[in-house]
Amino acid sequence: MRVDGRVDDRVVDAVLAVAVSAVVAVAIAADLGGTRGPEPGAFLFALGLGALMFVRRSYPVLTLAATVAGIIGYYLADYPPIGLAIPVAAALYSTAEAGRTRVAVAVSVGLLAVTTGFRLAEGDDPVYLFGYEFASTVGLMAAAIALGDGVRSRALLAAEQEQRARRRMEEERMRIAREVHDVLGHTVTVISIQANVATEAVDDDPESVRAALGVIREAADGAVRELRATVGLLASSGDEDPSRAPVGSVRHLDTLVQATSDSGLPVGITVEGTPRSLPSAVDSTAYRIVQEALANSLRHSAATHAEIVLTYGDDRLEISVADDGRGWSGSVDDAVGNGLRGMRERTVLLGGSLAVDSRPGEGFRIDALLPLEQR
Repeated sequence: MRVDGRVDDRVVDAVLAVAVSAVVAVAIAADLGGTRGPEPGAFLFALGLGALMFVRRSYPVLTLAATVAGIIGYYLADYPPIGLAIPVAAALYSTAEAGRTRVAVAVSVGLLAVTTGFRLAEGDDPVYLFGYEFASTVGLMAAAIALGDGVRSRALLAAEQEQRARRRMEEERMRIAREVHDVLGHTVTVISIQANVATEAVDDDPESVRAALGVIREAADGAVRELRATVGLLASSGDEDPSRAPVGSVRHLDTLVQATSDSGLPVGITVEGTPRSLPSAVDSTAYRIVQEALANSLRHSAATHAEIVLTYGDDRLEISVADDGRGWSGSVDDAVGNGLRGMRERTVLLGGSLAVDSRPGEGFRIDALLPLEQR
Protein backbone atom coordinates (compact mmCIF):
# COMPACT_ATOMS: atom_id res chain seq x y z
CA MET A 1 0.00 0.00 0.00
CA ARG A 2 1.24 3.51 -0.85
CA VAL A 3 0.25 6.86 0.60
CA ASP A 4 1.20 9.99 -1.38
CA GLY A 5 3.71 8.03 -3.44
CA ARG A 6 5.45 6.35 -0.50
CA VAL A 7 5.00 3.06 1.31
CA ASP A 8 2.49 3.16 4.18
CA ASP A 9 4.21 3.36 7.59
CA ARG A 10 2.08 0.45 8.83
CA VAL A 11 3.41 -1.77 6.06
CA VAL A 12 6.99 -0.81 6.93
CA ASP A 13 6.40 -1.59 10.60
CA ALA A 14 4.80 -4.93 9.76
CA VAL A 15 7.74 -5.94 7.54
CA LEU A 16 10.20 -4.85 10.22
CA ALA A 17 8.29 -6.79 12.90
CA VAL A 18 8.36 -9.97 10.82
CA ALA A 19 12.06 -9.50 10.06
CA VAL A 20 13.03 -8.99 13.71
CA SER A 21 10.99 -11.97 14.89
CA ALA A 22 12.33 -14.19 12.11
CA VAL A 23 16.00 -13.31 12.69
CA VAL A 24 15.76 -13.84 16.44
CA ALA A 25 13.79 -17.07 15.96
CA VAL A 26 16.47 -18.44 13.63
CA ALA A 27 19.15 -17.63 16.21
CA ILE A 28 17.10 -19.42 18.90
CA ALA A 29 16.55 -22.44 16.70
CA ALA A 30 20.31 -22.69 16.04
CA ASP A 31 20.66 -23.60 19.74
CA LEU A 32 24.29 -22.54 20.11
CA GLY A 33 24.44 -22.82 23.90
CA GLY A 34 22.66 -22.17 27.13
CA THR A 35 21.32 -24.64 29.67
CA ARG A 36 17.85 -24.49 28.15
CA GLY A 37 16.99 -25.35 24.59
CA PRO A 38 14.76 -23.53 22.08
CA GLU A 39 11.64 -23.79 24.16
CA PRO A 40 8.30 -22.12 23.33
CA GLY A 41 9.05 -19.36 25.83
CA ALA A 42 12.14 -18.38 23.84
CA PHE A 43 10.13 -18.10 20.63
CA LEU A 44 7.50 -16.04 22.44
CA PHE A 45 10.32 -13.65 23.25
CA ALA A 46 11.11 -13.42 19.51
CA LEU A 47 7.46 -12.58 18.79
CA GLY A 48 7.47 -9.97 21.55
CA LEU A 49 10.51 -8.22 20.09
CA GLY A 50 8.80 -8.09 16.70
CA ALA A 51 5.54 -6.80 18.20
CA LEU A 52 7.41 -3.81 19.67
CA MET A 53 7.99 -2.55 16.11
CA PHE A 54 4.31 -1.56 15.92
CA VAL A 55 4.77 1.05 18.67
CA ARG A 56 8.30 2.18 17.81
CA ARG A 57 7.13 5.40 16.10
CA SER A 58 4.85 6.55 18.92
CA TYR A 59 7.05 5.38 21.80
CA PRO A 60 10.63 4.97 20.52
CA VAL A 61 12.38 5.29 23.88
CA LEU A 62 9.88 2.98 25.58
CA THR A 63 10.39 0.46 22.77
CA LEU A 64 14.15 0.60 23.32
CA ALA A 65 13.76 0.21 27.09
CA ALA A 66 11.41 -2.77 26.68
CA THR A 67 13.82 -4.38 24.19
CA VAL A 68 16.78 -4.01 26.54
CA ALA A 69 14.77 -5.33 29.50
CA GLY A 70 13.60 -8.27 27.41
CA ILE A 71 17.12 -9.15 26.28
CA ILE A 72 18.42 -9.07 29.85
CA GLY A 73 15.50 -11.22 31.01
CA TYR A 74 16.06 -13.64 28.13
CA TYR A 75 19.70 -14.20 29.01
CA LEU A 76 18.92 -14.50 32.72
CA ALA A 77 16.55 -17.34 31.73
CA ASP A 78 19.60 -18.98 30.06
CA TYR A 79 17.95 -19.61 26.70
CA PRO A 80 20.18 -20.18 23.63
CA PRO A 81 22.30 -17.11 22.84
CA ILE A 82 20.96 -14.77 20.17
CA GLY A 83 23.64 -12.12 20.22
CA LEU A 84 23.12 -8.58 21.39
CA ALA A 85 23.14 -6.19 18.45
CA ILE A 86 20.62 -7.95 16.21
CA PRO A 87 17.71 -7.98 18.70
CA VAL A 88 18.29 -4.37 19.73
CA ALA A 89 19.25 -2.90 16.33
CA ALA A 90 15.71 -2.04 15.21
CA ALA A 91 14.94 -0.32 18.53
CA LEU A 92 18.19 1.68 18.35
CA TYR A 93 17.36 2.72 14.78
CA SER A 94 13.86 3.83 15.80
CA THR A 95 15.14 5.85 18.75
CA ALA A 96 17.71 7.67 16.59
CA GLU A 97 15.13 8.22 13.85
CA ALA A 98 12.89 9.91 16.43
CA GLY A 99 15.68 12.37 17.25
CA ARG A 100 16.83 10.70 20.48
CA THR A 101 20.28 9.75 19.21
CA ARG A 102 21.99 10.49 22.53
CA VAL A 103 19.58 8.18 24.32
CA ALA A 104 20.32 5.42 21.80
CA VAL A 105 24.08 5.87 22.24
CA ALA A 106 23.82 5.94 26.05
CA VAL A 107 21.68 2.79 26.15
CA SER A 108 24.07 1.02 23.78
CA VAL A 109 27.08 1.86 25.94
CA GLY A 110 25.28 0.81 29.12
CA LEU A 111 24.02 -2.44 27.60
CA LEU A 112 27.48 -3.30 26.27
CA ALA A 113 29.08 -2.60 29.63
CA VAL A 114 26.57 -4.73 31.57
CA THR A 115 26.58 -7.70 29.21
CA THR A 116 30.35 -7.69 28.72
CA GLY A 117 30.98 -7.59 32.46
CA PHE A 118 28.44 -10.38 33.01
CA ARG A 119 30.04 -12.61 30.37
CA LEU A 120 33.55 -12.03 31.69
CA ALA A 121 32.31 -12.95 35.15
CA GLU A 122 30.92 -16.20 33.70
CA GLY A 123 34.34 -17.06 32.30
CA ASP A 124 33.94 -16.23 28.56
CA ASP A 125 37.21 -16.02 26.62
CA PRO A 126 38.30 -12.32 26.63
CA VAL A 127 40.25 -12.74 23.39
CA TYR A 128 37.20 -13.98 21.50
CA LEU A 129 34.91 -11.54 23.28
CA PHE A 130 36.92 -8.40 22.55
CA GLY A 131 38.71 -9.51 19.41
CA TYR A 132 35.66 -10.57 17.42
CA GLU A 133 32.24 -10.41 19.00
CA PHE A 134 32.58 -7.05 20.75
CA ALA A 135 33.77 -5.27 17.62
CA SER A 136 31.02 -6.70 15.42
CA THR A 137 28.37 -5.87 18.03
CA VAL A 138 29.57 -2.28 18.38
CA GLY A 139 29.72 -1.92 14.59
CA LEU A 140 26.15 -3.15 14.09
CA MET A 141 24.80 -0.96 16.89
CA ALA A 142 26.61 2.09 15.53
CA ALA A 143 25.31 1.37 12.03
CA ALA A 144 21.73 1.12 13.29
CA ILE A 145 22.02 4.42 15.16
CA ALA A 146 23.73 6.15 12.23
CA LEU A 147 21.07 4.90 9.81
CA GLY A 148 18.24 6.14 12.02
CA ASP A 149 19.89 9.53 12.47
CA GLY A 150 20.53 9.78 8.72
CA VAL A 151 16.91 9.01 7.88
CA ARG A 152 15.78 11.64 10.35
CA SER A 153 18.18 14.21 8.89
CA ARG A 154 16.91 13.54 5.37
CA ALA A 155 13.32 13.83 6.56
CA LEU A 156 14.08 17.17 8.24
CA LEU A 157 15.82 18.39 5.08
CA ALA A 158 12.85 17.36 2.94
CA ALA A 159 10.46 19.14 5.32
CA GLU A 160 12.63 22.25 5.25
CA GLN A 161 12.72 22.22 1.45
CA GLU A 162 8.95 21.81 1.33
CA GLN A 163 8.53 24.72 3.72
CA ARG A 164 10.83 26.87 1.58
CA ALA A 165 8.84 25.90 -1.50
CA ARG A 166 5.59 26.90 0.19
CA ARG A 167 7.16 30.18 1.28
CA ARG A 168 8.34 30.86 -2.27
CA MET A 169 4.85 30.13 -3.58
CA GLU A 170 3.36 32.56 -1.07
CA GLU A 171 5.91 35.23 -1.97
CA GLU A 172 5.16 34.69 -5.65
CA ARG A 173 1.43 34.96 -4.99
CA MET A 174 1.98 38.25 -3.19
CA ARG A 175 4.23 39.48 -5.99
CA ILE A 176 1.57 38.72 -8.58
CA ALA A 177 -1.06 40.46 -6.45
CA ARG A 178 1.15 43.55 -6.16
CA GLU A 179 1.83 43.58 -9.91
CA VAL A 180 -1.87 43.38 -10.75
CA HIS A 181 -2.72 46.02 -8.15
CA ASP A 182 -0.03 48.35 -9.45
CA VAL A 183 -1.08 47.91 -13.07
CA LEU A 184 -4.79 48.39 -12.46
CA GLY A 185 -4.95 50.78 -9.50
CA HIS A 186 -3.92 53.99 -11.24
CA THR A 187 -5.66 53.08 -14.52
CA VAL A 188 -8.99 52.35 -12.86
CA THR A 189 -8.80 55.63 -10.98
CA VAL A 190 -8.15 57.58 -14.20
CA ILE A 191 -10.96 55.76 -16.01
CA SER A 192 -13.40 56.38 -13.15
CA ILE A 193 -12.63 60.10 -13.04
CA GLN A 194 -12.86 60.51 -16.82
CA ALA A 195 -16.08 58.51 -16.92
CA ASN A 196 -17.59 60.97 -14.42
CA VAL A 197 -16.39 63.86 -16.57
CA ALA A 198 -17.99 62.30 -19.65
CA THR A 199 -21.24 61.65 -17.80
CA GLU A 200 -21.52 65.25 -16.63
CA ALA A 201 -20.63 66.72 -20.04
CA VAL A 202 -22.53 64.32 -22.29
CA ASP A 203 -25.40 66.74 -22.93
CA ASP A 204 -23.62 70.11 -22.99
CA ASP A 205 -20.00 69.61 -24.03
CA PRO A 206 -19.35 66.90 -26.63
CA GLU A 207 -15.69 67.95 -26.94
CA SER A 208 -15.10 67.25 -23.26
CA VAL A 209 -16.77 63.88 -23.69
CA ARG A 210 -14.52 63.01 -26.60
CA ALA A 211 -11.46 64.16 -24.66
CA ALA A 212 -12.47 62.09 -21.62
CA LEU A 213 -13.11 59.03 -23.78
CA GLY A 214 -9.71 59.54 -25.40
CA VAL A 215 -8.01 59.52 -22.01
CA ILE A 216 -9.99 56.44 -21.02
CA ARG A 217 -8.95 54.67 -24.21
CA GLU A 218 -5.28 55.54 -23.71
CA ALA A 219 -5.38 54.46 -20.06
CA ALA A 220 -7.09 51.19 -20.93
CA ASP A 221 -4.67 50.48 -23.76
CA GLY A 222 -1.74 51.18 -21.46
CA ALA A 223 -3.17 48.88 -18.79
CA VAL A 224 -3.62 46.09 -21.35
CA ARG A 225 -0.03 46.47 -22.50
CA GLU A 226 1.27 46.39 -18.93
CA LEU A 227 -0.87 43.40 -18.05
CA ARG A 228 0.42 41.51 -21.07
CA ALA A 229 3.98 42.39 -20.15
CA THR A 230 3.37 41.40 -16.54
CA VAL A 231 1.87 38.06 -17.52
CA GLY A 232 4.78 37.51 -19.90
CA LEU A 233 7.32 38.13 -17.14
CA LEU A 234 5.43 35.94 -14.66
CA ALA A 235 5.24 33.12 -17.21
CA SER A 236 8.89 33.40 -18.23
CA SER A 237 11.55 30.96 -17.06
CA GLY A 238 13.82 33.70 -15.78
CA ASP A 239 16.19 33.36 -18.76
CA GLU A 240 15.01 36.49 -20.54
CA ASP A 241 17.44 39.16 -21.67
CA PRO A 242 18.42 41.18 -18.57
CA SER A 243 18.45 44.34 -20.69
CA ARG A 244 14.76 43.94 -21.41
CA ALA A 245 12.71 46.92 -20.22
CA PRO A 246 10.84 46.17 -17.02
CA VAL A 247 7.09 46.30 -16.62
CA GLY A 248 6.67 49.97 -15.79
CA SER A 249 9.75 52.15 -16.17
CA VAL A 250 10.92 55.61 -15.26
CA ARG A 251 11.01 56.20 -19.02
CA HIS A 252 7.21 55.93 -18.97
CA LEU A 253 6.64 58.60 -16.31
CA ASP A 254 5.72 61.26 -18.87
CA THR A 255 2.75 59.16 -19.99
CA LEU A 256 1.73 58.55 -16.38
CA VAL A 257 2.02 62.25 -15.55
CA GLN A 258 -0.02 63.21 -18.62
CA ALA A 259 -2.81 60.75 -17.80
CA THR A 260 -2.96 62.02 -14.21
CA SER A 261 -3.00 65.65 -15.34
CA ASP A 262 -5.78 64.90 -17.85
CA SER A 263 -7.78 63.43 -14.98
CA GLY A 264 -7.81 66.74 -13.12
CA LEU A 265 -4.65 66.63 -11.02
CA PRO A 266 -1.85 68.70 -12.58
CA VAL A 267 1.51 67.08 -11.95
CA GLY A 268 4.96 68.58 -12.26
CA ILE A 269 8.12 66.55 -12.56
CA THR A 270 11.67 67.63 -11.75
CA VAL A 271 14.81 65.62 -12.44
CA GLU A 272 17.96 66.42 -10.48
CA GLY A 273 21.38 64.93 -11.18
CA THR A 274 22.33 63.02 -14.30
CA PRO A 275 19.73 60.48 -15.49
CA ARG A 276 21.18 57.05 -16.18
CA SER A 277 20.15 53.53 -17.03
CA LEU A 278 18.74 51.90 -13.90
CA PRO A 279 18.82 48.25 -12.82
CA SER A 280 15.58 46.59 -13.88
CA ALA A 281 14.29 46.04 -10.33
CA VAL A 282 15.06 49.64 -9.32
CA ASP A 283 13.50 51.00 -12.52
CA SER A 284 10.19 49.16 -12.13
CA THR A 285 10.00 49.85 -8.38
CA ALA A 286 10.58 53.58 -8.91
CA TYR A 287 7.78 53.69 -11.48
CA ARG A 288 5.40 51.79 -9.19
CA ILE A 289 6.10 54.13 -6.28
CA VAL A 290 5.23 57.17 -8.36
CA GLN A 291 2.21 55.42 -9.89
CA GLU A 292 0.78 54.41 -6.52
CA ALA A 293 1.43 57.84 -5.00
CA LEU A 294 -0.40 59.61 -7.84
CA ALA A 295 -3.26 57.12 -7.69
CA ASN A 296 -3.69 57.86 -3.97
CA SER A 297 -3.59 61.59 -4.64
CA LEU A 298 -6.30 61.24 -7.29
CA ARG A 299 -8.54 59.05 -5.16
CA HIS A 300 -8.20 60.43 -1.67
CA SER A 301 -6.42 63.74 -1.26
CA ALA A 302 -8.65 66.30 -3.05
CA ALA A 303 -5.36 67.86 -4.17
CA THR A 304 -5.00 70.57 -6.82
CA HIS A 305 -1.37 69.86 -7.64
CA ALA A 306 1.26 67.15 -7.22
CA GLU A 307 4.99 67.29 -7.67
CA ILE A 308 7.47 64.54 -8.50
CA VAL A 309 11.20 64.94 -7.85
CA LEU A 310 13.71 62.35 -9.05
CA THR A 311 17.25 62.77 -7.76
CA TYR A 312 20.01 60.69 -9.33
CA GLY A 313 22.97 60.21 -7.00
CA ASP A 314 26.17 58.28 -7.48
CA ASP A 315 24.81 55.16 -5.83
CA ARG A 316 21.13 55.87 -5.27
CA LEU A 317 17.90 57.13 -6.73
CA GLU A 318 15.77 59.33 -4.49
CA ILE A 319 12.08 59.77 -5.22
CA SER A 320 9.75 62.34 -3.74
CA VAL A 321 6.05 62.61 -4.55
CA ALA A 322 4.01 65.26 -2.74
CA ASP A 323 0.55 66.78 -3.19
CA ASP A 324 -1.21 69.79 -1.67
CA GLY A 325 -4.33 67.90 -0.61
CA ARG A 326 -6.14 67.69 2.66
CA GLY A 327 -3.59 65.37 4.23
CA TRP A 328 -4.30 62.78 6.82
CA SER A 329 -5.45 63.49 10.34
CA GLY A 330 -4.81 60.04 11.80
CA SER A 331 -1.78 57.80 12.00
CA VAL A 332 0.30 57.75 8.85
CA ASP A 333 0.60 53.97 9.15
CA ASP A 334 -3.22 53.76 9.03
CA ALA A 335 -3.16 55.77 5.82
CA VAL A 336 -0.81 53.35 4.10
CA GLY A 337 -2.98 50.85 2.27
CA ASN A 338 -2.06 47.68 0.46
CA GLY A 339 -0.53 49.54 -2.48
CA LEU A 340 1.89 51.60 -0.43
CA ARG A 341 2.56 48.67 1.85
CA GLY A 342 3.58 46.69 -1.21
CA MET A 343 5.85 49.51 -2.33
CA ARG A 344 7.49 49.63 1.07
CA GLU A 345 8.10 45.87 0.94
CA ARG A 346 9.63 46.15 -2.53
CA THR A 347 11.84 49.02 -1.44
CA VAL A 348 13.11 47.14 1.60
CA LEU A 349 13.86 44.09 -0.57
CA LEU A 350 16.10 46.31 -2.69
CA GLY A 351 17.90 47.52 0.43
CA GLY A 352 16.22 50.94 0.39
CA SER A 353 13.67 52.78 2.45
CA LEU A 354 10.29 54.43 1.99
CA ALA A 355 8.74 57.05 4.28
CA VAL A 356 5.24 58.51 4.28
CA ASP A 357 4.44 61.86 5.85
CA SER A 358 1.16 63.70 6.13
CA ARG A 359 -0.43 66.45 8.20
CA PRO A 360 -3.98 67.80 8.11
CA GLY A 361 -4.22 70.47 5.46
CA GLU A 362 -0.59 70.06 4.38
CA GLY A 363 -0.90 67.29 1.84
CA PHE A 364 0.60 63.86 1.53
CA ARG A 365 4.26 63.08 0.82
CA ILE A 366 6.18 59.96 -0.05
CA ASP A 367 9.99 59.80 0.03
CA ALA A 368 11.85 56.75 -1.20
CA LEU A 369 15.52 55.89 -1.47
CA LEU A 370 16.58 53.09 -3.80
CA PRO A 371 20.24 51.96 -3.91
CA LEU A 372 21.53 51.41 -7.44
CA GLU A 373 23.93 48.63 -6.42
CA GLN A 374 21.86 45.62 -5.46
CA ARG A 375 22.96 43.57 -2.44
